Amino acid sequence: MTRTVDVGDGRLAYVESGEGSPVVWLHGSGPGATGMSNFGANLPAFADHRNLVVDLPGWGGSPRPDTDEPLIHHAAERVHRALAALGVERAHLIGNSYGGGVAMRIAVTHPELVDRLVLMAPGGVLPEDAPPWPVGLERLFAYMASEKPSREEMAHFVRLMVFDESLATDALIDERYEASLRAHPELPVPPDFGDMTPDLARITAPTLLVWGREDQTVPLTWASTILHGIPDAELRVLPRCRHWVQYERAPEFNHLVREFLHGGATAAAPGERRAAS
Repeated sequence: MTRTVDVGDGRLAYVESGEGSPVVWLHGSGPGATGMSNFGANLPAFADHRNLVVDLPGWGGSPRPDTDEPLIHHAAERVHRALAALGVERAHLIGNSYGGGVAMRIAVTHPELVDRLVLMAPGGVLPEDAPPWPVGLERLFAYMASEKPSREEMAHFVRLMVFDESLATDALIDERYEASLRAHPELPVPPDFGDMTPDLARITAPTLLVWGREDQTVPLTWASTILHGIPDAELRVLPRCRHWVQYERAPEFNHLVREFLHGGATAAAPGERRAAS
């Protein structure tokens, strides 16, 4: 059941499940994205944690207040306020894409709050030669700019998120399309997400980066800056996988993240690559 919490200048929607040490799940910026659409299928594997699955401002059940702040900065402060209101003093943060940028921002501005950090192809760190944009970001920005986006545009976007296009089911496309029509973000294109690059060295939390080798939205070639910028970071790369790692490779993702959150170090499973800084 979706609940809301007062964050001072509005309300943030979230879903809570499980019991144990808190884990906060932060979704991406794609059209139709919500916390549960990104992570709902992963939650059963984390039932021994108190899971807080957030809808970031302007997505899902969370309205977008007027702001001139970069989106990552604005969202990070609202998530911090929400966690304070919910009595969370320390938590693991798991962020996908844009949500990864939000998680990094919280780790910089409120390091006492963050235990461990999991980032799946996080946003907020761009190479110096961008644009041109990867094809996934091109489709994302085109959808945002469309006054009346079509279901076919959504289908094209969803297929770019997965290596195995059979996972881009009609039901998934319909769900994301209908959600995007209900809460289509009114943003400049491209949006001002903010730049986390200068702050990477200030992230003290142990950090796991998880990337799909064939990601066409936030390419693996962009990972190096984050991997070498965060002092305690390691990288796992999953082959035959694009941007939605937690969806396309859910069993491997759940295993990797659980081991990391529990402080364990295991040998890479077949098909994985590992690098550490």
